Amino acid sequence: MEFPHKHLAIPMMRLIETSFVAGCLMLFAVSGASAQQPLVTGLWQQVDPATGKSQAWFLFSERNGVFEGAIAKTFPPPGETPNTRCVHCEGDQKNAPILGLTIIRGMKRNGLNYEDGTILDPRNGTRYSALMRLSPDGKTLVVRGYLGIELFGKDQTWTRLPESAYAQLDPSISSRRAQSQSSAKRGGSQTQR
Repeated sequence: MEFPHKHLAIPMMRLIETSFVAGCLMLFAVSGASAQQPLVTGLWQQVDPATGKSQAWFLFSERNGVFEGAIAKTFPPPGETPNTRCVHCEGDQKNAPILGLTIIRGMKRNGLNYEDGTILDPRNGTRYSALMRLSPDGKTLVVRGYLGIELFGKDQTWTRLPESAYAQLDPSISSRRAQSQSSAKRGGSQTQR
């Protein structure tokens, strides 16, 4: 049997080829765009909304596709003795120094969202479920801790600090950053799921 409209076969093949190429290019562009999304890794500042003063800085790192955040610097009010150890923490964090204490653990990246993690309140040792949302420009981070369901939680908005802020960190924290960067260069970094 012969194709009755042979004159349409070649233009139809070109249309299919063009559609296939366009589809591949779109897929490549979309996957490239997601790879360009910012990561939470880096130095972040928590500011008291009532006073506008910095309360703490946090250093986020990534290991094997899991993100965590540690206290990098604290700003106790004048005259107040800062807590130097997490006396109310449990397990491996019991009596750990506050400076360098990992308070955010187990965050898994899903685009700009970070899920399935926990956040520790070092003042009382309570661990909450947590999630985070990074802004598309990578400059703000909404951290939400909650008990049970997200509805019963509290948000904090943190801001990314500039590269120059790293010079103000204690050397023990700076060494953590260097180790994290070294791990990422060796291939410890994972893409989003």
